[in-house]
Amino acid sequence: MGMTPEAKVKKAVKEFLKSIGAWYYMPVSNGMGRVGCPDILVCWEGRFLAFETKAPGKRNRTTPNQDREIDGINRAHGLALVVDDVEQVKRAIRLIEEGEEYAEILG
Repeated sequence: MGMTPEAKVKKAVKEFLKSIGAWYYMPVSNGMGRVGCPDILVCWEGRFLAFETKAPGKRNRTTPNQDREIDGINRAHGLALVVDDVEQVKRAIRLIEEGEEYAEILG
């Protein structure tokens, strides 16, 4: 059985995060955690980032619970993004390295 399109995105994001030395964690959805928590939680160079991964072309298909958690992270001055391609993660990291404010990245 092959990987789903979303699983391919997750794999690419994890590989990229490893390549830049980021710590990451993927919460297991077993009914005991926070409903809507993003797929990948990241600590990179003292910053808290979170990525909700979607299959290509499905970035606009978040649930109300996912929206609530993403908004909460962003309000707490972390950076949470919905991504459907590893290039979006790379772009966010590049903008952070260039000194962009999170609000600009969320744009």
